[in-house]
This record gives sequence, C-alpha cells and structure tokens, in this order.
Amino acid sequence: MIQSMTGYGKSVLHLPTKKVTIEVKSLNSKNLDLNVRVPSFYKEKELAVRKKLASNLVRGKVDFSIYVEMTADETSSTINSGVVSEYMKQLRNVVQTGSSDDVELLKMAVRMPDALKVEREELDENEWKEIDSHIDVAIKEIVQYRIDEAASLETDFKDCILNIKKHLEVVKSLDGDRIEHVKKRLQKALTDLKVEVDENRFEQELIYYLEKLDINEEKVRLANHLDYFLQELDSSDSNGKKLGFIVQEIGREINTTGSKANFAPMQKSVIQMKNELEKIKEQILNVL
Repeated sequence: MIQSMTGYGKSVLHLPTKKVTIEVKSLNSKNLDLNVRVPSFYKEKELAVRKKLASNLVRGKVDFSIYVEMTADETSSTINSGVVSEYMKQLRNVVQTGSSDDVELLKMAVRMPDALKVEREELDENEWKEIDSHIDVAIKEIVQYRIDEAASLETDFKDCILNIKKHLEVVKSLDGDRIEHVKKRLQKALTDLKVEVDENRFEQELIYYLEKLDINEEKVRLANHLDYFLQELDSSDSNGKKLGFIVQEIGREINTTGSKANFAPMQKSVIQMKNELEKIKEQILNVL
C-alpha cells in the first residue's frame, strides 16, 4: 500500500491552565526535511519529537508545531514594580517639571529593560505525557491522510500501466507487418537504383539490418517491468523511490522500442505509451 507525502494532522489538548494545539503537515521531498517548532519550556523534548516524526513519516518536507495558549487568569509575566518606579523617578528628573504626566512616564518605563519579570515555566512530566499522546494522535491522522491521498494515485497508476500494456500488445501485433514493410522498402530502394544485386549477399545484409531493428528483448523487458511495477504497488510498504526507478526502466524500454520501430503505426502506439508514462512520472515524486 503506497502513501502520499502530502498530508496534514492536528490534535488539540485542553489543560487546566492552557490550550495546546499540535499541528503536523508534509509535502513531497527527496529526503526527510524536518522543521520542528516548540515553546522554549518544551525544548528538552524536541529531540524525542524529531525521532518520533522520523520513524513514522520517513520522508518528506515536514513542518511540526506546538502552539500554547494560556487560558488561566495567572500569567508567567509580572511587572517589576521596583524597577518601573525607579525608571519613572529618573524620567521625572530628566523632564524636570513639576507637572509630569505619570501615565506617559509609565508608558515609557514599561518599555525599559527588566520592566517585566518573566518566570520560566518548568516542564511538568505528567503534562508532557498528555501532550506526547496527542502528538501520536496528530501523527496517526497525517498517516491516514497520506494513505487516503495515495488511494486515488494508486488507481491512476494502475490505469496507466494497463493502458501501456494494451499499447504493448498492439506493438507486438504490428511487429510482423513492420518487418515485411522494412523488407519491401529496402527491395524497392534497390530496384530504383537499377543495379544488379547478389541475392545471397542481399539476404545476409537484410538479416543483419533486421537484427539491429529487432525489439523482442525490449518487449519482454517492458512487460516484466510493468508487472514488477504493479507488484511493488501492491506490496505492504510504500517505496516511492523504488517505483521511480522502475518507471525509469519502463521509459528506457519504450524509448528504445520507438527508436527501432521505423514503422508509423507502431510509432503511434509508442507515443501513446510515452503519454501514459508521463502521467505516472508527474505523480510518482509524491509517493513516499
């Protein structure tokens, strides 16, 4: 079962004093590209989060975020009243008027360094256990999103492969006519030259020429690659890179068949096969 690299997962946790929102989204990428954003008081858990994401998502450009919204009346930031009072006293001395506006002085004072005292929140292990379980929920959600997204891709891939197989059967059926067409074309060329030709030598050269145009190996290899692609598509794991390599091999056999065809009806089928293969190439980069 294949997975897409495009996905989104979200989980929201309501704690007594805060609301924690966990989001994870991913796009396609050649390797795993992790971008993790967590509040400073959860930083010590970032490495564990990265390992969990890497083991579950494997590949893709992944953005992971934990957003914390305080819901309680208490706040970790308090006004450092002694410092603010000292700043206001100094500002009055600078202004040097008896009617200084305290409100304006206060506005300036709270902007000064150390006017606000922030108490660093320590990590609560019990709280983190709840958050960690919700990270699992978000990851499960994005994995399911990837599976659902890939279901339509899998259907499209199978349709394209079956269409290529149909065109390959047409190529096989045209091969005999193609050989006769090549023979007649060469014989006509010699007749037009009006020269005497050794029939034995002509047969030998014709056999050599037809061997160079032989596509039996290409037909066999192409059929095997198509079956192998379908086999890997139905395997238990998702391996987009491997499928990409098989697509390259399919393209190589189709191109070689086209270069050897020398027969317009066969070239039409080759072009149709290339068209179906391009549809696969457009989407295969998004497979995990």
